[in-house]
Amino acid sequence: MTGITDFDALRRAMAENSEEPEGPARNARAEQLLGEAEKLDVPLAVIEALGHQLKVYNYSSEKDKMFVPFARLLRMWDERPEDFDEYEVHSLHWVFKWMSSGMLGQPHIPLASIEKWLGEMEHRYRLAGHSERAVRSAEFSVASHVGDLARAERAYAAWLAADRDTMADCHACELHTQGEWQVQRERYADALDLWGPVLEGEFTCAHEPHTVLASSLAPLLRLGRADEARAHHLRGFRLVRPMESMRGAYADHVEFCALSGNEARGLELLAERPAYFTDSGNPRSGLDFLSVVTLLMDRLTELGVGDQQVPGPAGRAWTARELAVHARAETLALAARFDGRNGTTHVGDRARARMDQRPLVERLPLGVRSAGRPAAAPVTTTAPEPAPEKDLSVLLTEARRLSDTLQPHAVEAWLAVSRAAEGVELAARDRAEIADHQAMDRGPEGIALFERAAELFAEAGDPGEAWAARARGAYVRALTGEIDEALAAIAEPYDGVLALYSEDGTGVRQTAAVLMSRARILMRRVHGESPDGSPADAPSGEALAAAEAAVREVLALVEGHTGDDVRLAARGAEGQAMLAELAVRAGDVETAVRLFSKASTAFVVAGLPWFAVEYEARLAGLAHHLGDVTEAERALRAALEHGGPYLEAPGRAQLHLQLAEVLGGRGRSEEAAEHALEAAHWSDEAGEGPTLGAWARHQLGGFLLRQGRWAEAAEVLESALPDLSAETHGDGAIVQTQWWLGDCLSELGEHRAAAERRLQAAEIARHWPEQNDHATLAHLAAESLGHAELPAEADQAYERAGDLWRSLGNVHGLVRSLRARAWLALRADRADRGLDRARELMAGAIEECEAALLVTDDQEARQRLTGELGHTHRQFGELLARSVAEEAEDTAIQGAFEDALTQTAESVTVFAALGEGAVHTRTGAELAAGWLEADLSRPVDAAARARGVLKAYEGADDGDETVRARRAEAEQLLQLMEEQTEK
Repeated sequence: MTGITDFDALRRAMAENSEEPEGPARNARAEQLLGEAEKLDVPLAVIEALGHQLKVYNYSSEKDKMFVPFARLLRMWDERPEDFDEYEVHSLHWVFKWMSSGMLGQPHIPLASIEKWLGEMEHRYRLAGHSERAVRSAEFSVASHVGDLARAERAYAAWLAADRDTMADCHACELHTQGEWQVQRERYADALDLWGPVLEGEFTCAHEPHTVLASSLAPLLRLGRADEARAHHLRGFRLVRPMESMRGAYADHVEFCALSGNEARGLELLAERPAYFTDSGNPRSGLDFLSVVTLLMDRLTELGVGDQQVPGPAGRAWTARELAVHARAETLALAARFDGRNGTTHVGDRARARMDQRPLVERLPLGVRSAGRPAAAPVTTTAPEPAPEKDLSVLLTEARRLSDTLQPHAVEAWLAVSRAAEGVELAARDRAEIADHQAMDRGPEGIALFERAAELFAEAGDPGEAWAARARGAYVRALTGEIDEALAAIAEPYDGVLALYSEDGTGVRQTAAVLMSRARILMRRVHGESPDGSPADAPSGEALAAAEAAVREVLALVEGHTGDDVRLAARGAEGQAMLAELAVRAGDVETAVRLFSKASTAFVVAGLPWFAVEYEARLAGLAHHLGDVTEAERALRAALEHGGPYLEAPGRAQLHLQLAEVLGGRGRSEEAAEHALEAAHWSDEAGEGPTLGAWARHQLGGFLLRQGRWAEAAEVLESALPDLSAETHGDGAIVQTQWWLGDCLSELGEHRAAAERRLQAAEIARHWPEQNDHATLAHLAAESLGHAELPAEADQAYERAGDLWRSLGNVHGLVRSLRARAWLALRADRADRGLDRARELMAGAIEECEAALLVTDDQEARQRLTGELGHTHRQFGELLARSVAEEAEDTAIQGAFEDALTQTAESVTVFAALGEGAVHTRTGAELAAGWLEADLSRPVDAAARARGVLKAYEGADDGDETVRARRAEAEQLLQLMEEQTEK
């Protein structure tokens, strides 16, 4: 049984079907409803059912099905126009435009037929008295599609010159098409200017700003406006994702990913829409989609991952390389069908140009969760000829220069020397340096190699450097947690180098190297870390003193000797940083800040800014601890600047995230969002997306929310949630993310989803010792459920929130939950039972306020409670006034208004007791009471209230918007009442 027994039931069923998601299921239901309409023997029922079928076909992947119902509708109009009501006459002429664009998208329909149809449309619009605007717009679409630029320009001008009437497309759709033309003519800035009102929300419709956001992506990238492009992608993709009919706009988002270095996200988008590969009902959007699939697959192949498995047409597995070939062939075949029909090469030329685009941005971080950019496979190259001795000499010279000046790539340079030196006879000094740097590169596995380097340095006649190599080996032992063994190993090099230095047998540099290794080992003992990085016991006073003495010994040695010697300058700077660490251990944070600053400055002055990064980061943390956020911000910015291109991805992510948190704490959400975005990107690059990256996305979402960028924030927060865990990030982060996401979804009008998020967060907060968050989230969830038209669930959530507010002693929350439940009760049932329940709840809210006032002595609390009481009386009055329908009997209306006036007048009295601070709320209630007096035919009383409002604002500031609004309303009420009195 379908339940369709009359015309009204059919209309309800069609309205319900219109609310279903786009797609074949909705289309099938429309076909069933047409069959039901035909059984009713009501011509208008069939007309409306055909119109409904036409609409759902147009907004689906089955656009090719809409021509049959339209032909039937047109025949019915020609045979019996009297069967059409005014709305259906309008609808019939409106969908002429759909037929025109629909024919263009079907390459099997001859161009001559389309031109004939265009003439038919013009003829019928003229007969109906419509403007040429829609006709010229359709002509423009035909001309631009086939590439007749001259005709397109003429039609475009005529379109804009014609008057707008009821047949013109909405402003949003017209502006989208006009902007698309500017893009085709490569006038990108002009396109974005045209789209401005749509992007800013001035003009909207069912498919806008969805398509404008998508169309703007590539033009923004071409103009270098990457930040806007990112925002439009995040905002626009949310709108396009659930709409099956928007394959062309979806393709624009895939294209954006391919052009902005977000190939991995592009693959994720393809995986979400497998049917888009094969849907055949709209070949034109299929051409768009397959062309950007080709673009993306070619890009992946170019990156060296052509053999990676990718989403593709169902029925088999695809690699990127295979899909690139397939999609290109399909695109060109489709384009050839269009060009064959059109008699031009325009469609094929544009498709080839789109497939062959080059990336416009190397890498544009989006902030959302990413699988990481596909990595290129290793490239196999022919081994070079063995390097001649001269080349090895050059490599040695370059490696020594880099290591002597402590450049970041010194170790890599020595590795190149090592490779080039294989099979070559070298002097002992050369072999010693190679072994020494190989040992540095190997970490704990290089200890034995340090000993070999020491032997070679001794053989080369440099005993000081031999002691230094052994000292470096001892320090590596300390890094593995063998502190005692390291101290034993450093003893001989320490004594030996000091004896040698006293005899002028070695220089300051070698001696300083040994002393610094010893100081580092003693500092490791102070830090007391085990090999796995976990803290050990707190250091003894003896350990602290020994470490400080060792550091000061280094500083005393290098003082006055640094000059142009970068290595010695670095020893001095590191020594200052060590003293800073010791000051932290001693609890002297201010001294630590001064010494870290001194160390950082010394590294920068020495031309070694990358060494300053660690200490600027430490300085930032200490400054933040001291409450000096200005210094913390400066230090973090300096760390990022000094690190330059040498910062590893994890360190860069950490610094950006810390700076984001500092800036966010200072209320600079926009800049904070930029750094949180960078933190998310670098976390993904470091392979820490699920840990540090999730926290960065959590923060980014919060900063975007503060700016009112709801759609972007929602995308980022939804992206963060799968990776946030109580174990890693704490359940507070999960609750906050769900909370923020609920706020975003509420602002976007997605109330059911907002309620789900808020309830999920409330369920976690339910287990916390402090229940204020639980109560707030339950209350917010109730609001969302109410907006989602789920009154029973909303009432239950408000009741839960009210119980929590009561347990917390929060009268304001309790009262607001009771008021909200009263409104729900009235809306759910306007009969006596619903009104009685609403009255009971409002009365309960008043009792709670009055009871709290009786036991509250705090003056500020009394003021707030009095205000809450006034608002409750005011809402009670509004509820009673709205409780009767306009068609109710006069006695029922009068009774309701009398009760409403009583409550509203009481609110005036309550607000008056609050004095001048509540003048706006008092006058608002006074005017509400005045209008009720007017409705009760008491013009004298109503006029008196209006005069009271005007008196309240005598001498008030005219620049205050509320003052102006209250005066205007009072004057209007007064004039109406005086006119009634005169009669």
